[in-house]
Amino acid sequence: YISSQKSIQGPPLCSLCKRCDNIPEKYGEKITLQQHNLTVHYFCLLMSSGICQRGEEDEDVHGFLVDDIKKEIRRSSRLRCMKCKKVGASVGCSIKSCRQMVHMPCGLEQEFIFQFTDLFPSFCKKHAPSQSCVSSPSLPLSCSVCLEPIEPVLSYNVLKCPACHGSWFHRNCVQHYAHSAAMFFFKCTLCNNKDQFQQEMLRMGIYIPERDAAWELEENAYEDLLQVYQHCDAVKCHSHKGRKYSSQSGYFEIVRCKLCGSRGTHRKCSNLKLYESDWICADCKAAVEGKTLIYIYIYIYIYQNKCSLKCIQYIYILNCSSSSSLSLFSRQCVPATSPEVLMDLAHQISQQQSTEVLVEDDDGVMEAALRVLRQSDFNPCCTLSVKFSQDKHSNNIRNQRRFLRRLVSKLQMSEIFEGPDGSKNLALNSKALRDDLYFEVGSLLALSLVHGGPPVGFFSPALYHSLFNYPTNYRPTLQDLGDTAFAHKIRQVSFSASQYLEAAGCWRKIRELSEKDMLVEDVLNFYLIIRLQLPLQRFREGLRTLGLFEQVQMCTEAFHSVFCGPVERLTAESVMELFTVRFSEEKEQQEKENTTVHFWKKYLHECEEGRCAAPLEDLLTFTTATDLAPSIGFHPTPSISFFSSPDPSCAFPQSHCDANHLFLPIQPSYELFKKHLDYTVCQFSVMQDI
Repeated sequence: YISSQKSIQGPPLCSLCKRCDNIPEKYGEKITLQQHNLTVHYFCLLMSSGICQRGEEDEDVHGFLVDDIKKEIRRSSRLRCMKCKKVGASVGCSIKSCRQMVHMPCGLEQEFIFQFTDLFPSFCKKHAPSQSCVSSPSLPLSCSVCLEPIEPVLSYNVLKCPACHGSWFHRNCVQHYAHSAAMFFFKCTLCNNKDQFQQEMLRMGIYIPERDAAWELEENAYEDLLQVYQHCDAVKCHSHKGRKYSSQSGYFEIVRCKLCGSRGTHRKCSNLKLYESDWICADCKAAVEGKTLIYIYIYIYIYQNKCSLKCIQYIYILNCSSSSSLSLFSRQCVPATSPEVLMDLAHQISQQQSTEVLVEDDDGVMEAALRVLRQSDFNPCCTLSVKFSQDKHSNNIRNQRRFLRRLVSKLQMSEIFEGPDGSKNLALNSKALRDDLYFEVGSLLALSLVHGGPPVGFFSPALYHSLFNYPTNYRPTLQDLGDTAFAHKIRQVSFSASQYLEAAGCWRKIRELSEKDMLVEDVLNFYLIIRLQLPLQRFREGLRTLGLFEQVQMCTEAFHSVFCGPVERLTAESVMELFTVRFSEEKEQQEKENTTVHFWKKYLHECEEGRCAAPLEDLLTFTTATDLAPSIGFHPTPSISFFSSPDPSCAFPQSHCDANHLFLPIQPSYELFKKHLDYTVCQFSVMQDI
């Protein structure tokens, strides 16, 4: 009889709430002390009104002594719960005038707020704290954890972030999230605010464990990281030793997909060069280039939030099962600035290895660049060592910046572009397509940006939209064509163009003026995008050099000004902002240097107004070897220091372009300062042109 009685006995009941549920994120840890025949939920203890923690953390039940727990059980046995009407109600509203008493689980069902801070107060629905909304909610209206639709009306079951007011949560979802992420990783899923978000969630009754995240505590959670994928998934594998063979280096080394890491290929099987380490499998490539950018958004989220493997797997599974996944990731990703992104890409460049670029003159810049690019052993990760045959100077930084500046100008005038200056579209050129010039020009533009070249600045908005789908609602206009013969024909949309319209799939009768506008839009879409699909594809492939294309896709808004311009002209203020002034420590010397700084600012303003012999562009070139700030920014930051000379009439400015540093002489008058600076910059400009 005894054995059969034990076999049907269920899980032990909590001595306070009389429930057997074991749901840690809801009721806390369920703890049983066998020697005392005592079982309690941790939260039932924390919220009980007549008990306090008098012991050490490791005593009895996390510092709650057994004798105190039994006294609380006896006290609550005389109190009746307002929800279930049973005795044992140990939790009361912290407002003294309120007489509502409940079991802790019943309180949750009655929308009690339990605050897990200080004295662990409890508040009934009438006296519970509430949130306020200071702005209209933004779309999409979905829970930022489960991604299911949510009605943006604040209530007990609907909470929001106090920092950004854009992230909304179901109470149960944010509690599950807090229980998993814990204090070290629990933060707003949209703005990443941690301190303010946690304080607000605690105020609204969310329990945040004081431990590491659940995935960090899981045994062998990172075991998968010790294994790498070793299998060639190419359609045809050329390895005689099988698809699982991988050499240490060479053409039969397996390269894994840089996005998912779960596909691989031998270099030879996918025609990868020996220096190429970036390869994307067909599945990821299709996802990145398709309408859904889920892979690329996951890649950004992982990179920015440094997720653990288990968290990454959870994010991926959760979001692939939801129609709102794309919107969540796009809201979670905080875009970086274009200089920051380019600087990250520039870390690939090796300072120990260099590629020699021999240039005849400025007119031969593009030919020299293509010659180097077409070399079988060309490695874009090597430093460019540029030499102009007619240049007596051997300063590589100066030559490299001069080379990249001229290269971008030449690329703008290449045969693959058409349209007005500063707003170019791709042209359909069959010879350039056969010669794969679209790929090469895209690759050279990527190389220029990552190696410290100037902004591209000549793409039309239509071309940028075609490449990166930004802005998403962009519609081509006649302004994208410029003043061309084809633009004039489109403006007329006459029946004489019926053959072209029919070939474009746009031929139809026009009955109203609005239909004409729609026809023009369809023709522009065909002319600027549809007919250029192959050139656009090869151009994109070229822009993938050094990983640029993927990074621009992540930060399309930040890079819009880099590609589309117009490139801002230098002003006195912008030049002053570029330079950091280094003063000496001696106070007497500082006074003279401050006077020289005043001369410098006055000179810049006169340059801008055209009252100096040298323009601002020549002055910047003298200091930094470029007349335009690179897209990646100046590294190091341009700076100014000062020197004194016994004979001021022989003191001329000097520059150290490797360090972007300008040495200004301390002069007794502005006239002498201006005269010497004009002479030095003009002489330098003449020498550059020789």
